[in-house]
Order: sequence, then structure tokens, then C-alpha cells
Amino acid sequence: MAIFSKSLTKTDIEKRLSFPTKCLRSLPCFGRGHAVDFHVMDECGQVWTFRCTIRKKNNPKPVISKDWSKFVSSKHLDVGDKITFSKLENKVGCAFYKIEVKKPVKLFGVNVGY
Repeated sequence: MAIFSKSLTKTDIEKRLSFPTKCLRSLPCFGRGHAVDFHVMDECGQVWTFRCTIRKKNNPKPVISKDWSKFVSSKHLDVGDKITFSKLENKVGCAFYKIEVKKPVKLFGVNVGY
């Protein structure tokens, strides 16, 4: 089940990935803290440890950091590339997370899809 999809912005590429607050319920429990580390598998089977943090104040806007910049560099991501985060469950009910990257398909310099 897809948690969210997003076309990457300059901030997503250069600093951290922000995503909709409503998606927090699909991520691991924060407990009493404001950050949680979780493992995400990419399309090649490599596992990344991302950290999701929320602000302590009124606006809990979530962001993903820790290993995010390494992921961006490794995948040669750029503004406009699309990522999809998904949550899957194995046969015994354990959840795991997956990230997919789609690069735009260009025809004569114009994006015609992903």
C-alpha cells in the first residue's frame, strides 16, 4: 500500500524530504519522542535507515533525514524525480517499507511521463 508519492523539490534534494502529516500513521510509532528510525528497501534490495522527525511544537510536519542525502546521491536524484513510499506486510504480518524512484521520460526536452 502506497503511503505517499511525491515529485521531489530542491529542498528534498538538498536537505531533507518532507511529506504530508496524514502519512505519519503509516510509519512506526514515535513513542514519547519526536524521531523514529526505520528501514526502507529500495528497488535494488538495498536497505536504508531513514529517520523521520516531527517538530515538538504546534506544526508536526514530518521530514525524513538520516541516510536521505546518501540515498539521493546514490540514486542521482534531481528535482522533478518522483518517489513512492509504500508499506508492505510479509506472511507473518510484519511491516516493512519500500521506496521506488521514477525518473521523468523526456522527449525533445519535454517530460512525457515517468
